[in-house]
Amino acid sequence: MSESENIVWMDEAMPAYRQIQLYLEELLAGPDYGPGDRIPSERVLAERLGRNRMTVRKAIDGLVAKGLLERNSTSGTRVPIPRLTRPVDSVSLMQGMRRVIQAGGGTAHSKLLHFEQKRASARVAASLDLEEGAEIVLVRRLWTADETPVCIETTHLPLALVPDLAAQDLMDGGSLYELLHDRYGVEEIYGERKIGVANSTELEGQLLGLEPGTPCLLLELRATDKNGRPIEFTRSVNHPGLVVFRTSRTDMTAGPNA
Repeated sequence: MSESENIVWMDEAMPAYRQIQLYLEELLAGPDYGPGDRIPSERVLAERLGRNRMTVRKAIDGLVAKGLLERNSTSGTRVPIPRLTRPVDSVSLMQGMRRVIQAGGGTAHSKLLHFEQKRASARVAASLDLEEGAEIVLVRRLWTADETPVCIETTHLPLALVPDLAAQDLMDGGSLYELLHDRYGVEEIYGERKIGVANSTELEGQLLGLEPGTPCLLLELRATDKNGRPIEFTRSVNHPGLVVFRTSRTDMTAGPNA
């Protein structure tokens, strides 16, 4: 019996390339493949699944566009290797994205995408303990690690905190936290984080090299100073195949009811 005869397609009405994608997604979710591992070649998959190579290629192209796989000219198609490991439970946030990337051995760079003074929406105002419509500064930046886009961060700051902050201050990859410390006297910054998943917009997909609508890792951060004064509210959209979140080691010996 050939390998293709072992594959049972559950929904023949589904396009063949999508059936292959579901098969590969299940394969990648299992224990046999980790970051950097190559998947079987198009020829092998075509023989195994009883499909033609063009259909297999279309399926793989779709997973590459979603960031679940990546092509390499020398090593074939493989599971992406994370470019960035983000700690999500550290108390102090003063290190910022640049130092997080550098701590992982990468070269960090940021591109300022948008800068403006505007009125706070109800949600942003609530996060910053402001009245709806209060004046804020919005900063949106694309972060890269070793020239590879890894996340887009949109930060909201109370204008009263940073009255003379200008786009030029952040044009060359300047550290926002260093500015808050050096210019505005913010000594420590602490954060509350919320982690989730959000589908990328058309712009986010374009900037991160993903198809629009691709599920991305979402990190929302509400930061305060040491006195509890709100400093920033940030929404960070992270590439699903190139960024992983990390928590500190936890002592499990005390049991679940400790």
